[in-house]
Amino acid sequence: MKRFKLKDDFKGFKKGTQFYLVAESEFIGIKEFVFRTIDLSVRISTNEREMLHYFVEITSFYSEDTK
Repeated sequence: MKRFKLKDDFKGFKKGTQFYLVAESEFIGIKEFVFRTIDLSVRISTNEREMLHYFVEITSFYSEDTK
């Protein structure tokens, strides 16, 4: 699963809050993304514009490609 964190405050969540991207869908050119908090207690849904503006992907130091 991809991990993201907030660049700015968003929908009551503070900057730096981490999320998992759990679903990604597209219907008639409109993309929607579903995120869950790291503890999986809260789910939020965003469109592509909000995702690009508020979220940044977290890259891990260790990659499975290096095995």
